[in-house]
Amino acid sequence: IGEEIEQIQRKGHRLNEIAILVRASFQMRAFEDRFITLGLPYRVIGGPRFYERQEVKDATAYFELVVNPANDLKFERVVNVPKRGLGDSALAQIHGHARARDLDLMQAARELIETDELKPRPRRSLADFVANLDRWRQMVPQMPHTELAELILDESGYTAMWQQDKSPQAHSRLENLKELVRFMGEFETLAGFLEHVSLVMDTETADDGDRVSLMTLHGAKGLEFETVFLPGWEEGLFPHQRAMDESGEAGLEEERRLAYVGITRARRRALVSFAQNRRVHALWQSQIPSRFVDELPEAHVAVSEGRGAGGAGHAVHGGASAMAGRYGLSRFDEPAAGFKSTYATPGWQRAKSQWASENDGRAKWKGKPNPTPQRMRTIEGELVAKSSGVASAFKRGDRVFHDKFGYGEVREVEGNKLTVDFEKAGEKRVIDSYLTAA
Repeated sequence: IGEEIEQIQRKGHRLNEIAILVRASFQMRAFEDRFITLGLPYRVIGGPRFYERQEVKDATAYFELVVNPANDLKFERVVNVPKRGLGDSALAQIHGHARARDLDLMQAARELIETDELKPRPRRSLADFVANLDRWRQMVPQMPHTELAELILDESGYTAMWQQDKSPQAHSRLENLKELVRFMGEFETLAGFLEHVSLVMDTETADDGDRVSLMTLHGAKGLEFETVFLPGWEEGLFPHQRAMDESGEAGLEEERRLAYVGITRARRRALVSFAQNRRVHALWQSQIPSRFVDELPEAHVAVSEGRGAGGAGHAVHGGASAMAGRYGLSRFDEPAAGFKSTYATPGWQRAKSQWASENDGRAKWKGKPNPTPQRMRTIEGELVAKSSGVASAFKRGDRVFHDKFGYGEVREVEGNKLTVDFEKAGEKRVIDSYLTAA
């Protein structure tokens, strides 16, 4: 997507008229890192940048103290996060001891826990905090840094703090922490990762000038752009599994409304993309395209495929030009016959407004078919945005196996798409090629 934006920018497209809308805030990390590498100006709307988020700064402060215990700013940030009985009074005593003896805060803490200056409870808490940091530091050469990072977040109580938090933002913060640890795997050492974070944080953060807008779908309401990228349209991510688990059909309908919001933010060109494989906890997992892709209007959609690291990427386009290339989007092709008029005319704007939800929970296309529809682009001979008309070899009641979801039983059959009740993962909609008979 970053390279695609550079291409259209060279053709005169203003960055201010380009937006990337994601379902979850953790998805922003990859875009921010890539845009910094490319030198592509961007702004985050509706929240801080990924590395400026509270939970990310707290986690990196713990990691920094393990590598560099003399960092006073990081010490102050996490010495009482989560709460461990080290309030302002205890911190003032540590500061006073450090100034009196010209020590960093960690050295001052080591000396104070050997005296009776602190009250018994904060002294024990401070001693545990220092001992944990020393123990984690000894583990640096002994275990992979991603595993050590998870251990630090668990044993410090930081992960549990957000797991017990009942605020609406808590789950998003946990997802951001998972993304942070996952990204660390791309670096050889913990120190190398922290150096990268430091460089990113030093990058200019001004919002003025010509910049790509990066935001969540929730924050995009009321805004419009010429070109909108909609990445990550995969089952479990969008629609988000948590929304469906907690609210059932109502949660799914809210996710569908979000999809409608995303598409209608585009004045001329909307580009929906999804990954065939996604890396989760250092393992590649196959992904299923979002059901919302299947519900897009065929007459206003073109499909292309690209190759990227870890598997194919796909894109579904609505706009004035067809696109193709590696990992979904990378270069503009010449407009296909009949394609430009389909997308650039007011009919495309009217078409967007007709994408609506019916009572049965499935979005239906209620507009009339395009009188001169373009021949749809395909992936391996099949449309991505349409269920196959060929009947599946599976039938209701069949027992099946899926590499990701395990064993289950077929509940409904719709062309090549099945609704399967999995023993551990619950009910999922799956393309039959992902299943084997059990």
